[in-house]
Amino acid sequence: MRVRRRTRTLGSCLHDHLDFRTLYKCTQPITYDLTAWQEATVALRYLLTRSGPGVSNIAEAGAFVRTPLAIDERPDVQLHFVPAQLDDHGRNRLPGHGFTLHACALRPESRGHIALRSSRPGEMPRIQPNYLSIGRDMDILLAGIALSREIVHSTAFTPYRGHEIFPGERVRTRLELESVIRRKAETIYHPAGTCRMGNDTGAVVDSDLRVRGAENLRVVDASIMPRLIGGNTNAPTIMIAEKAADALLG
Repeated sequence: MRVRRRTRTLGSCLHDHLDFRTLYKCTQPITYDLTAWQEATVALRYLLTRSGPGVSNIAEAGAFVRTPLAIDERPDVQLHFVPAQLDDHGRNRLPGHGFTLHACALRPESRGHIALRSSRPGEMPRIQPNYLSIGRDMDILLAGIALSREIVHSTAFTPYRGHEIFPGERVRTRLELESVIRRKAETIYHPAGTCRMGNDTGAVVDSDLRVRGAENLRVVDASIMPRLIGGNTNAPTIMIAEKAADALLG
């Protein structure tokens, strides 16, 4: 590989799907919040019968919705319902039973960057996502919380709805909600854009995924997306790889 010039925008345009979880206690012990011995029985049941909670993907229901802030006919929020208490990416185990409704802002406008710390390949890079640096992204998450609360307070949830853990039943003003969002919002691991594709001089890769200013180098992952898609990035990334395979083998 021979580099002819440095691509000035390499590492910029980082954006990601940010998610907020509205979490409630459940009044009945019917969720996936299990004790250690219950988890062991779930694992044993799965190994023996390939059935039970062990076959669940945990996100038991989902939806794409348009909030009043949507700029066109496309959904701007994705919802996931989880019959369990998920806090801090599931690392914080809460006692008792509960359920979580995730609201993800699908079309973020905030942009961050990633850069090398040094020339040592083993050193971790500097990552600055700049989440919520554009006010509209915060507005969308606030709308997602309002919608989540509306759904959970529908009649269907009445037999199961306990008290609200996050944002918290007493958290009502915009200032209070923004504070909780900045403290508790989480990535859902869809980073993109840092090697964006395009025809302009600032684009990192061209339409054949070749890095501009370098020879025999292509990028084949979600980083080439100029903008995040309004959904999960797995299938589009597979298709990007298919296109790269066609270009290399065709």
